[in-house]
Amino acid sequence: MDLKIDKLDLDEISLVMPMMKDFYEIDGYPFDTETTRKNFEIFVESPNLGQCFILKNEEKEVVGYMILNYLFSFEFGGMMCFLDELYIKPEAQGKKYGGKAVTFAQEFAQKQNLKMMFLEIENHNERAIHLYQKLGFKMHKRSIMTYEP
Repeated sequence: MDLKIDKLDLDEISLVMPMMKDFYEIDGYPFDTETTRKNFEIFVESPNLGQCFILKNEEKEVVGYMILNYLFSFEFGGMMCFLDELYIKPEAQGKKYGGKAVTFAQEFAQKQNLKMMFLEIENHNERAIHLYQKLGFKMHKRSIMTYEP
């Protein structure tokens, strides 16, 4: 199965938002439509923040999306990225789209001379853990902590 991956345009935000809402519902994360739309507009118009990619199958049907965020790390030697979100619609799962999207992200990061890519996973998502490990990701010895001002 072929997968077409393109940078998200402003006029495609409405295609991604329902998928993002579905993605967040899986683990009970809050989703605010108005805030998300505003954030998408800021993000898409500011390529220095990262990239959102829309994923389409060979029939040009949207099957998912992926978001890479950029940040600078002295520890890792410069610019790096966070694979913030990767969502494949349930009806499109099992067709190797997730692996193709991650491989695309890895190649994109290499072409952009990014020093490292990291991601976070839900511990219960064994399919995702297996996929990422198969593609060369390793569990890190550190854990993520958060603070919300």
